[in-house]
Amino acid sequence: MKRNKKYKFAFAAVLLSLTLLLSACSGGLNSASTNGSTSENTHAASGENQAKESQSTEHLLTDALGHEVKVPANPERIIASYLEDHLVALGVKPVAQWSVAEGKSVQNYLQYELKDVPTIPSELPYEAVMSFQPDLIIMDSAEMVAGDKYEQYSKIAPTYTVGTEQNNDWREELLVVGEVLNKADEAKKALEDYDAKAKEAKEKLQTAIGEKSAVVLWPLGKDTYVVHEKYSSGDVLYRDLGLKVPEVVQEISATAEANWNQISLEKLAELDADYIFVVSSAVPMEELLSDPIWAGLPAVKNGQIYEFDRESSWLYTGVIANSQIIDDVVESILK
Repeated sequence: MKRNKKYKFAFAAVLLSLTLLLSACSGGLNSASTNGSTSENTHAASGENQAKESQSTEHLLTDALGHEVKVPANPERIIASYLEDHLVALGVKPVAQWSVAEGKSVQNYLQYELKDVPTIPSELPYEAVMSFQPDLIIMDSAEMVAGDKYEQYSKIAPTYTVGTEQNNDWREELLVVGEVLNKADEAKKALEDYDAKAKEAKEKLQTAIGEKSAVVLWPLGKDTYVVHEKYSSGDVLYRDLGLKVPEVVQEISATAEANWNQISLEKLAELDADYIFVVSSAVPMEELLSDPIWAGLPAVKNGQIYEFDRESSWLYTGVIANSQIIDDVVESILK
């Protein structure tokens, strides 16, 4: 799933480490007039060196909200809550990682790289942010710095806001994060590799199954949620892999803004997807399939329903998450 608001709805649903090297020179002459000139030259040289050093250790960028942000050339203590997929893809380890439920729930699919990274609450309390002494803070969207939040965070460390929408395009996000971290080339390469992988997978699927439809469902107790056709794993299935969008998903997505939206029992019964991917279900699969509505779905009848737990990347998005989703889809359908 995507950021903050989206994830909160599902579960209820980093800069200043600069060191300036100062240098001065001495003429070593003895006359009063020469000493005065030497002193002036010394101060001038010192100022020039400061300016050059500052330029080499930070760069000025304008974020999505119009803020001019002085970003360190090599930040070492970054907080970029819910943007960790991009950081890991660029070979960057944050000083703290996004979490909910008092640190008990994290992005499990990233834990090989982030297992030793402390957690920070998703709402980013000021005190918690300060405790990590970040040298750069990267925010996903405008809603994360609404009101006076940006001013407060920027007092802690230079704060860069990536986008203005709830659902920013993850590709653009990666490129922006790459620019902020002086890793633009790495970001472009990561996208190129991902697109090549998606293209290959799409061709394999089309050769094997033609134009088949698929859907991603998230059962949460008595309610079931369906992924938006343009967001999260829906973006992977329908745009990247070319799977057909079921009519029910099109209908719900037409007016929905969230990544995941509740699907009524009536609409669930109408779901004629060829393949069903169930993610992070709060209901055991055997119990789910004992329900007459679920049991009557075409994909269930044909044995084309696949389950992935919360350790998987299906609720998230980014190069790493989406790449893993592609692997899951290909391995499931073409096994």
